[in-house]
Amino acid sequence: MRSATPSRSLSLAALCAAALLGGCASGKAEAEAEAARLAEAAALAARTPPAISLSESVAQDASVYLAFAREIATLRGGFENPEAIQSALRKGSAYDPGQISRGLVAYASIVALQSPAFVSGVNQYGINPTGRQKMIADIVRDPRVASYMPGAPEAAGLIMAALNADITALSAAANSVEDDAYAIQADGRRSWAIAHITDRETRLAGAKSLSGQTMPPSATDSARLLAAANSGAGLGVTGGRRREGPYPPVVTNALALAALAALGAAGEDARANTVALQSEPTSRNCLHESKLMLFQCLAASRPSYEDMFCVGRHIVRDLATCTRSSALPAATITVSDPVVADPSPPAIVIAPVGPPRLAPVSPTEMLNTGPGAPNPGGSGG
Repeated sequence: MRSATPSRSLSLAALCAAALLGGCASGKAEAEAEAARLAEAAALAARTPPAISLSESVAQDASVYLAFAREIATLRGGFENPEAIQSALRKGSAYDPGQISRGLVAYASIVALQSPAFVSGVNQYGINPTGRQKMIADIVRDPRVASYMPGAPEAAGLIMAALNADITALSAAANSVEDDAYAIQADGRRSWAIAHITDRETRLAGAKSLSGQTMPPSATDSARLLAAANSGAGLGVTGGRRREGPYPPVVTNALALAALAALGAAGEDARANTVALQSEPTSRNCLHESKLMLFQCLAASRPSYEDMFCVGRHIVRDLATCTRSSALPAATITVSDPVVADPSPPAIVIAPVGPPRLAPVSPTEMLNTGPGAPNPGGSGG
């Protein structure tokens, strides 16, 4: 019995040694597997473009433009009293041209991020870190670079379709208000419509004061727009067709801003880039000139129906005009083939001598001016 004890002890020792070696081997295999998993994850991360990053301030600016444009598009003719006209005037003049211009670019950039073709096209440049940094630098140096990226025509088409819907709605509102400015002179509202406005100077000063104020963003709309930018969905913009470049200024800057966001370079730490791209002089200058024309129109206006015309023309219609001129392509003029004139000499008709007859021009028509148009003068009535 005693002779068996050493053998049993040796066997137990061998088993322990084998278990220890097996545990070491197993631990080594697990470590190697974990290292391989981490290496694979790192390689995958290197091939994955960064997440969309857009500054919250961009979404806030977009919410201001969107809220103002949609509210102004609800204006209609049929004013029942002078105060209703003055209320529309106060509402429509309470915007800062620079803020609306920045918001226009901001909203257009979020619309561009709703294009899967554009986002995936930009993502091709976000896979390689070195290539990504170079592309970011190229866009910052020249925003037009983004206009040549894959998917840019699809994104541009979405932008133009979305903004054209706003332009159409604003134009319908402008037509309604302007037409009513003519109709009110002959209908049952004539008695108060043709009466001169009291305290005209205070009314003009009030419009100028409101024009210097900035509008606060809507927290709800800002959150919705930021979520739509990050997810690429939620705005419900459809119907855009491919639009080839070169693009109008707002579209060019919006594509550049959206491209930076898709490359992860338009977040809170890149405010300098987003602010620079939102600064777009074409729309800003047009809206600024529209303000000057509004003030001139109000200075010349005397009866209430002329104030109504100022609202329709230099608030509602000018917002549509400035958006169109900076965000949509210029109209194409088609010249037809020349037509050969009749070689026979025209008949000469001797007209009776008399003073020329001029078509009458109404006071309201004399206020019919717009950004960039000559000013024929105001009402003297």
